Amino acid sequence: MSDARPPVESLDYEQARDELADVVRALEVGGLGLDESVALWERGEALARRCEERLAGARERVEKALDEARGQDD
Repeated sequence: MSDARPPVESLDYEQARDELADVVRALEVGGLGLDESVALWERGEALARRCEERLAGARERVEKALDEARGQDD
């Protein structure tokens, strides 16, 4: 994993998901020092939150579109 990683806030869903999968693999393999493992875990937590935020935003957009479509059917 590169030290020149972009800020989590700048990642789209797919980027955050893919990096999170890399983080999980690295932690599962082990062999990292304590500080590096904790830093990686913290990055993983931030990535997971980013994925949840992006999914929530997508869910809201879908619900809004469905509500608008239902309004037009009336």
